[in-house]
Amino acid sequence: MARAEFLLGAFCVLIMVSFDHAQGADGIDGIGVNWGNIASHPLDPHIVVNMLKDNKIKKLKLFDADSWTVSALAGTGIEVMLGIPNDQLKRFANDYGDCKDWVKENVTKHIYDGGVNIRYVAVGNEPFLKAYNGSNLKTTFPAVKNIQKALDEAGHGDKIKVTVPLNADVYESGSDKPSDGRFRKDTEDIMIQMVKFFNDNKSPFVVNIYPFLSLFQNPDFPKDFAFFDGAGKPIQDRNLQYTNVFDANHDTLVWALKRAGVPNLKITVGEVGWPTDGDKNANPELAQKFYSGFLKRMVAKKGTPLRPGPMDVYLFGLLDEDMKSVAPGHFERHWGIFRYDGQPKFHLDFTGQGRAVMPVGAKGVQYQDKKWCVFNKDIKNLSLVPKEIAYACAQSDCTSLGYGCSCQNLDMLGNVSYAFNMYFQMNDQSVEACHFNGLAKIVTDNATKGECLFPIQIVSSGEMLKVMIKGSAFLVGLFLSFITIM
Repeated sequence: MARAEFLLGAFCVLIMVSFDHAQGADGIDGIGVNWGNIASHPLDPHIVVNMLKDNKIKKLKLFDADSWTVSALAGTGIEVMLGIPNDQLKRFANDYGDCKDWVKENVTKHIYDGGVNIRYVAVGNEPFLKAYNGSNLKTTFPAVKNIQKALDEAGHGDKIKVTVPLNADVYESGSDKPSDGRFRKDTEDIMIQMVKFFNDNKSPFVVNIYPFLSLFQNPDFPKDFAFFDGAGKPIQDRNLQYTNVFDANHDTLVWALKRAGVPNLKITVGEVGWPTDGDKNANPELAQKFYSGFLKRMVAKKGTPLRPGPMDVYLFGLLDEDMKSVAPGHFERHWGIFRYDGQPKFHLDFTGQGRAVMPVGAKGVQYQDKKWCVFNKDIKNLSLVPKEIAYACAQSDCTSLGYGCSCQNLDMLGNVSYAFNMYFQMNDQSVEACHFNGLAKIVTDNATKGECLFPIQIVSSGEMLKVMIKGSAFLVGLFLSFITIM
């Protein structure tokens, strides 16, 4: 009997180990994520890092070099690309001493046994974007050279390389064929110099490609061509066929690099993804379709017609950011695979096995109280509503309202309640943030309506830090009082 129980126990353990192994399969080689932090209530970096580890994500691209964020990555082995914002380009182009200081404070500080696995420094973010009207053309490349020189001088140059994430609008084609690709005329001279520098220094060309934007910017764009199921009408280019816009866009860059004299320069896709709200084509269903097709190609190491084989790619993005500029469109605040609180929005198998599984959400997130701010239906005079809703939306995030968005089915008073609640939540549920000239009231019944989420905001990492400091000061005071009494 004892032997039978032992064998049964061993069998159960074997099943559990096998199950854990299946669930814990490694992520896809070459896949990383972008972690942006333009949010009113950012998650604690340690919570986010644990979420990355739970989802087997091994590569991370940041938009700055915030010390708290970078320090949280120590010992994880996650490969990191640090960022330098565009507003720093002029300083680093003109002052090499500042470049040396930056490298010391943001790179060398984190390089030690068991430290942070920094592999790249991204100088600027899409600095040659057409919308910037050439404002960064004279400073980007000098800043690139100075930062790489500072890395070399500090002894990091062999491992850590400098690059520049560039929007796909830096190159163009005179037709719909990739083989006509070349760098945009106003950037051509500086781009040729820069890509040759990258080639000499073994740095990758980092490009951001967005099939969603092709669809958003052109109402006549064939929708099927944005995805990877082969349903789009193919483009024939010489002896190659293109069935989706990602491949065509990528290979337009390949031709531009050939014309610039660096045909074999490594290409890394710095951003690619699909938003889930803020536009009629931005929703979880289409995001899931896009990522499912894309990750299948990644795990198959299919590459593109001109560059077959494995690719390095950073998905965009990790989390929603409720304070991003909406100048390009309301969808800008909804690129996250995860919501603002680190909870997943749709099925996505980071291992590339194609399973219908949800990503692992953030653990240990602290939420504010279960309270919502809504329109007070006892109010009969609605004359003040337009002014108050305009104020609430200008100071918070109403990008889920509108045609094709997740809250499009709300009635007028529902729209008002949504706007009031977003302002209330983003202002830490302050009583003063739910007044609106007497039009609003605080309730404890969940105000969510169908697919329209009325969120409860999280306790942000900054607020948690304040609480910890305040709590520590209280304990110290209590201890000193105890000593005095003794």
